[in-house]
Amino acid sequence: MAERRARVKIEGRVQGVFFRESTRREAERLGVKGWVRNLDDGDVEALLEGEASRVEQLIQWCHRGPRAARVDRVTITDEAAQGDDLHGFSVEH
Repeated sequence: MAERRARVKIEGRVQGVFFRESTRREAERLGVKGWVRNLDDGDVEALLEGEASRVEQLIQWCHRGPRAARVDRVTITDEAAQGDDLHGFSVEH
């Protein structure tokens, strides 16, 4: 089971549309660890880690987001998997 860690930036109408909480719920459903937060420029950033196929499923979900969102662009930066520095999935404020 290969692990993957990805930093994801989601651009579009992604704040004020329940994006962070929806991402947390989807991550928990998939068993992906990490966090999600709003950025000052109006975008959303997430750090995702877990089984590679599940991280990929969550990234694909980020291309759509919740119903009220409009995703214009998703930028993915892969990082070295850390394994145990993340516990669960949180919404950062």
